[in-house]
Amino acid sequence: MTLQTAGIHHITAFARNPQENVDFYAGILGLRLVKKTINFDAPDVYHLYFGNESGSPGTIITFFPWPDSRKGRIGGGQVGVTTYVVPQGSLAFWENRLESHGVSVTKVSRFSEQYLQFTDNEGLRLELVEREEGPESTWLFDGITAAKAIKGFGGAILFSTNPMKTMDALQNLLGLEKVAEDVAYARYRAKGDIGNVIDVPMAAMGRGIDGAGTVHHIAWRASDFEQHTEWRSSVQDYGYRPTDIIDRQYFNALYFREAGGILFEIATDPPGFAHDESAETLGEKLMLPEWFEASRSQIEANLLPIQVRVLEGKQG
Repeated sequence: MTLQTAGIHHITAFARNPQENVDFYAGILGLRLVKKTINFDAPDVYHLYFGNESGSPGTIITFFPWPDSRKGRIGGGQVGVTTYVVPQGSLAFWENRLESHGVSVTKVSRFSEQYLQFTDNEGLRLELVEREEGPESTWLFDGITAAKAIKGFGGAILFSTNPMKTMDALQNLLGLEKVAEDVAYARYRAKGDIGNVIDVPMAAMGRGIDGAGTVHHIAWRASDFEQHTEWRSSVQDYGYRPTDIIDRQYFNALYFREAGGILFEIATDPPGFAHDESAETLGEKLMLPEWFEASRSQIEANLLPIQVRVLEGKQG
């Protein structure tokens, strides 16, 4: 094994109401809406990207918010819980902020770390954990200071229909290191400082159903385009059948489904989200690839309007 991913590049999930999606991830969690575009395969659906100030790899959660989407069911073959990392000493702030917006939280412990678990407005399972690793976010919103703001992903919990196969792929294909195990979970760590801690429940899970409130895929980082080509060969050599490399405008992508049922993507760090608009204006305009520009008026007319806004907390 020669290739090692630095960790998670992005996670992509399904939602229904686009404004409620923006309200939760930008309005409550304080992430920056770094890109407002469309699903290139279904241009009547937004593709929204939320991350840190620049949408750095390891910070990006993306959504396909489709009002007619069915409700999904979280289960095997999916990311079960998406983990965000926050600065040390900030969990109490987040517990208060979430509860002030009517979001119920549960405190849990795993591998001697304390987590706040909650769900978004669609039922997607999320958690926050404090860690020293990773740079602080410089995107400040609604009074969330750098000392409190979400840095990016801490990692994820992968729900697998075949945990042994999934864990083998993490270690022997993606290059993560197994660092801990207990009766419930095995823990793997990538070489990066965010999006780097992956937990896998030891028990196999029944297959989930895609739909609003579930994750579609998890993407792993490739450092550049040359390494991305190497990753494709490595995936083939491991015995999986990756797609061709696809230009997603902000990164190149390839996809394969690992033996535990989870759709994996490998995505390049470059070129990033300031590729087609300035860093200062990220997320303000609907950005379309050039082959859709001639249909801009029709596309915009079919999309519900959205805005990033400061939300009032729950009263009383």
